[in-house]
Amino acid sequence: MEIMSTLSPFENILNFVLLLLVSYPVLGAFSWLIGVICYKVLYRYQRKEFEPIETKDEPFVTIMIPAHNEEVLIEQTITYLMNDLHYHNYEVLVTDDGSTDTTPEILQRLQTLYPNLRVITIEKNQGKAHAFNIGVGFARGEFILSNDADSIPEPDALWKYMNYFMGETQMNIAAVTANMDVQNRSTLLAKSQTVEFASIVGVIKRSQVSALGNMYAYSGANTMYRRDALISVGLFRQDRATEDISIAWDHQLNGWTTSFAPDIVFFMDVPEKLKPLYHQRKRWAKGGTEVLLTNFTKILGHPIKQLKKIPFILDQTLSILWSLFFFISTILFILAFVGFLFTGNYERIYHMFCMAFIFVSFEMVAGVMQLLAAVIVDNRAHKLRYLFFMPIYMMVYWQVNSVALVMTLIPAIKTIMGYGSGTWKSPVRNQH
Repeated sequence: MEIMSTLSPFENILNFVLLLLVSYPVLGAFSWLIGVICYKVLYRYQRKEFEPIETKDEPFVTIMIPAHNEEVLIEQTITYLMNDLHYHNYEVLVTDDGSTDTTPEILQRLQTLYPNLRVITIEKNQGKAHAFNIGVGFARGEFILSNDADSIPEPDALWKYMNYFMGETQMNIAAVTANMDVQNRSTLLAKSQTVEFASIVGVIKRSQVSALGNMYAYSGANTMYRRDALISVGLFRQDRATEDISIAWDHQLNGWTTSFAPDIVFFMDVPEKLKPLYHQRKRWAKGGTEVLLTNFTKILGHPIKQLKKIPFILDQTLSILWSLFFFISTILFILAFVGFLFTGNYERIYHMFCMAFIFVSFEMVAGVMQLLAAVIVDNRAHKLRYLFFMPIYMMVYWQVNSVALVMTLIPAIKTIMGYGSGTWKSPVRNQH
């Protein structure tokens, strides 16, 4: 006699959700892998050649640096921007957001050396987005390059950027984000982020523009904006943790298009210790959750009109749910391990670790495939040697990112409810 068990609809839904959460990292990795293949094979709008621009035809560009207590690197960055760029028609505009170190004195001295350096002083620290918005009102350029105090673009960056904006068919491009790379590779943690940035930029952004038609996150460290596009969406949201992600969504919802420029490279400082890394990831996680909560009903309320944005909203939702699932299941795993250890139930401990090993192995295989594709397509495979640091990225960064998301979920909800703050604190910089 065959005994058949029936599950209630609720149990079926619960099992499906659990299966989806368990397999989400694997499905995500394969999705991004397919996306980057589509970009290389099918995407029609890749820019493979750049045309140099004569000096008389160069559009005027404002390089804007919002700064708060940047005495360590601000002079090095400005000196580079003034002397090493292969472009002529530009200015550097620093918005000093209430710095209390020697940043104001350094800027005042540099102004005597460089006539195209301008400084706006904001007396009280009110945040990067506020400083940028103030700067837009004083910027002379039709195009504005956001440039963090610890970031430097390659010498050819400006005229390459302009290749994306000049022309009648490109009038609707709101912003172009360049390809991030790590310049401070002195520690193991910093070197492993080279792999991470290759994975994020090299795969995810390519997948987004090829499959969904737009990017859903700019790089605040180095993105070229069309000034009119900034003004048309009311500039940056000043109460958001990541103003660059928020305005990317504002541009999409207002009909603008964006582009990713993998052949324009800029170099940035990354956290070299675990504590500043965690603080950085908390800000990123909070900003991502804020964007999701802000736009969730806008997208799902008009599913036909916003069809291309639904996959990204679903991915963001699953990312948050998976982080909660990972956090809770880890606590339950530890409690079960301690309980079985004290009761002497070593067989259950063995089974627990076998199941965990199988789960992690599947994630590792999928992650390796994604990262391998990333370093191959990024910078003509010059980063392939950094696969050596891949295990550190997968074992450390996944956990840090998920914990950061869980810890910032409530603050993100409070921001959406009107209790957010835009003030900022610059990370610890190292001279190099």
